[in-house]
Amino acid sequence: MTEQRGRQRQVPPHATADRKLLQTKPYQDVSFLENDAWRSLRILGEFISGFEALARLGPAVTVFGSARTPPEDQMYRAATALGRGLAEAGFTVITGGGPGIMEAANRGAQQGGGLSVGCTIELPNEQRVNDYTDLSVSFRYFFVRKMMFVKYAQGFVIFPGGFGTLDELFESITLVQTNKIEHFPVVLIGSAYWSGLLGWLTDRVASEEKVDRSDLDLLRVTDDVDEAISLMVESRAHRGSPHAGDDPPDASHTGETPDAGEADAAHAARVRSRSSRPIAD
Repeated sequence: MTEQRGRQRQVPPHATADRKLLQTKPYQDVSFLENDAWRSLRILGEFISGFEALARLGPAVTVFGSARTPPEDQMYRAATALGRGLAEAGFTVITGGGPGIMEAANRGAQQGGGLSVGCTIELPNEQRVNDYTDLSVSFRYFFVRKMMFVKYAQGFVIFPGGFGTLDELFESITLVQTNKIEHFPVVLIGSAYWSGLLGWLTDRVASEEKVDRSDLDLLRVTDDVDEAISLMVESRAHRGSPHAGDDPPDASHTGETPDAGEADAAHAARVRSRSSRPIAD
């Protein structure tokens, strides 16, 4: 009996799942963190975090454009004016949270007393979050971030930009064309910048019947910031309140935005009382 107690307990050749979980050094092999099954949980977590953070924003407009646009550029000034006007009209302003056009729109939203949101993305070259976001949500995956841009916005306003901006432009148009989203205005700011692309879409793509010519009507192009704001206001009125029945936004979390009806009337009065605000000074 004594001899039996003195023997060392033999470890089973195949460790059970419980034993692996309770190992004193559980981080010896972390390769499991990089497999697709684990990654899917990470993706699910990003969706949940995004939904929780943005679900109570109220009416919102997403603004896209180049991160390389400097503050002295006329498009930066136009994006600031747009953000301010959207906020005054009762919209939350959503951007990618970076510099350039994104910073300008967020800056204008704060100037207009509205809620300024940045949905940032993890990039190889780290991109700072601009100083004008009230709420910042970070994402690892582009497709999760793009879902948030569309799900919580009533329209896109797109300034001159590069591949990322073009990606958002064509994805949004595809979603409208295929009826995945309803009455979703897509407004391009800067007719000179976009004229070449629109000409190619008309003269080549539509002429070869790769798209219907009527599909091109889904895009609106303007040099007038107030026109872009008015299109968003009209879209909101057409759709009605997208959050009917929801609890009101928590002001401590999201800030307060003006009542939509009052904001529509105030915006219309401002447009009537002044000349249009072009993008160039």
